[in-house]
Amino acid sequence: MGLHSDQASDSTRLRLVSRGSAGGRPHVVIVGAGFGGLTAAKRLAKAAVEVTLIDRENHHLFQPLLYQVATAGLSPADIAWPIRGLVRDQRNTSVLLGAVTGVDRVRKRVIMADRNISYDVLVLATGATHGYFGNDSWAAHAPGLKAIDDATEIRRRLLLAFERAEMEADARERERFLTIVIVGGGPTGVEMAGAVVELARKALAADFRAIDPRQTRVLLVEAGPRLLPSFPEPLSRYAEQVLRRLGVDVRLKQAVKRCSATGVTLGDQNVSAGTVIWAAGIAASPVAAWLAVEGDRVGRVLVGTDLRPPGMDDVFVIGDTALAHDNAGEPFPGIAPVAKQQGAYVAEAIKARLIGKAEPPPFRYRDRGQLATVGRKAAVIAFGRLRLKGRLAWWIWGIAHIYFLMSLRNRLIVMTQWLWSYVSFERGARLITGMRTTLEPDGIGSRDDDDARPPDGQRAA
Repeated sequence: MGLHSDQASDSTRLRLVSRGSAGGRPHVVIVGAGFGGLTAAKRLAKAAVEVTLIDRENHHLFQPLLYQVATAGLSPADIAWPIRGLVRDQRNTSVLLGAVTGVDRVRKRVIMADRNISYDVLVLATGATHGYFGNDSWAAHAPGLKAIDDATEIRRRLLLAFERAEMEADARERERFLTIVIVGGGPTGVEMAGAVVELARKALAADFRAIDPRQTRVLLVEAGPRLLPSFPEPLSRYAEQVLRRLGVDVRLKQAVKRCSATGVTLGDQNVSAGTVIWAAGIAASPVAAWLAVEGDRVGRVLVGTDLRPPGMDDVFVIGDTALAHDNAGEPFPGIAPVAKQQGAYVAEAIKARLIGKAEPPPFRYRDRGQLATVGRKAAVIAFGRLRLKGRLAWWIWGIAHIYFLMSLRNRLIVMTQWLWSYVSFERGARLITGMRTTLEPDGIGSRDDDDARPPDGQRAA
């Protein structure tokens, strides 16, 4: 199926349609409805193919703003949209909700728990999850930030830490609850640190009586020599300076040696913390195992300039799942613009096959720049030789993120929320969910001392 010239044999084109739908059209299966997978599906809307889009969630998520859900600035529905709604007008596209467990390349099938889905062309855009550098047990104590469930869990832990501190009589325990450690100095960690400071010292400042949330201690830990390592060094230094002015304790060249329910160990120093947030590493989805190929150290599948693994003409791998390189041999960054451009490239390659044309030239990433916000009024932007920092960069960051949201409704909601938060310092999504499990014996109401125990006959049901 790999057509790299203007000529395509009839046998190849017949083989393309031989496993297609009942209507005789080729069947393209896309696994993953993130930026890459969804872009590929939408670009195939008018192509003479049948598309099946599979995802284990029913929504597409705008991940760059996920940290704002985690810090109570936005609600999940502000940055997520039902997948079916996004493709409802595409008559050639079906959506399946479920988890893929493997790929049968011999029979050309995608394996799910309750069914096998035949394909003519397979696009794997399954993304990545949190990577703990071989210490997977840390996940229970330091959640990462890749999905809505992650964001609401982090929000729950952050807000619950303040509630526990409010009821804690022991000064050392109260201090522990008011200590928050963020591991990883990339864009996610930097943006989380600034947002957590604003949450604690502005939005929550007047909400409590026994504690002062402004005394919250926020540590940002980075094993490397500087924050935002993918940005130019002057912008990294600026981001560090801004965070330090905000009161963030920035720890560079320090790696986490241990992580537990009570805190972390940095070198030979134990740091007691009520909340630990992981933003330090990723692990690709198990696509390498599905395809029976070797992945890199984080599990990404090596692909060529046509975004296909070697020897696999009918399989594309894109986004965070893929290890693709530019002309200089450098891997493409794991960011949304890369995935979207790869999804568009794959769609064009598939459409070219259908009509027997030459496939597109090797994939080239058009760098749209990098952006990261650093607190309330500052951001950094690197776009080619252009370097911006400060308030102007912050406004551009906000406009760009609003622009790339999927619907006018969400753009208006997010813009209104941000304007209100900017004026009032309020964060309206301060909801603690999951309390039914938290209020068990190990949770917030678990003290055994007499002061914490209600009189007989007044116990909660």
